[in-house]
Amino acid sequence: MNARKLTLEIAPVEHYSQNVRLVKKPNKTGPLRKVRNLPPYLTLPEKDRFFRAIDSARDKAIFRVLYHHGLRASEIGKLQYSDYRVGQTMDLDRMLIHRLKGSISGEHAVVPAAALAVRAWIRKRGIKPGCLFPSREGTPISRVRIFELMQRYCQKAQIPPEKAHPHCLKHTCCTHLISHQQETIMDVRAHVGHVNIRSTMVYADLMTEATEARAKRLRGWK
Repeated sequence: MNARKLTLEIAPVEHYSQNVRLVKKPNKTGPLRKVRNLPPYLTLPEKDRFFRAIDSARDKAIFRVLYHHGLRASEIGKLQYSDYRVGQTMDLDRMLIHRLKGSISGEHAVVPAAALAVRAWIRKRGIKPGCLFPSREGTPISRVRIFELMQRYCQKAQIPPEKAHPHCLKHTCCTHLISHQQETIMDVRAHVGHVNIRSTMVYADLMTEATEARAKRLRGWK
């Protein structure tokens, strides 16, 4: 069988399958293109089921922050109560995010859906100083515990086990920002604190809907 050049087709993000489908181009010869594995992410229905499965105010706030701001599980334990500033209205809430692995830290406006969950947790937690998300022992919640909680809620929400890890929410954040919120690569980079634009460019392969929308906008370009 002759080697043929292959091109990638990416399934739209609302569908379950995230496998790369290889399609042969007729009358084209050449080496096979190396296929890059795409990062796992939750589809919109899966994301909605996941949050409906959470029955703890603390856990809902944790996973809202992970999803809406693209944090790593280990960064959640770094958050202190003093890092969260409640504004006069929810869209004015601010949070100082301490990112690890060389990512860019800083104060960010909190996405209202995350702010709603964090405010609900603070009402239950109280305003005493210390970690924003403590464990039962009062110490910062660990990334291992967050991983266990992610597995529990994903199982409850009938989400595939390969997506049942906290970093999947960072991938989901970037994917949804691009494909559904139609944010630019540079805006996504700033939102999740990537230092190297290459870390953000991996999500360009998941831009099916955004690409189609851009094509429609450019039809009248002369």
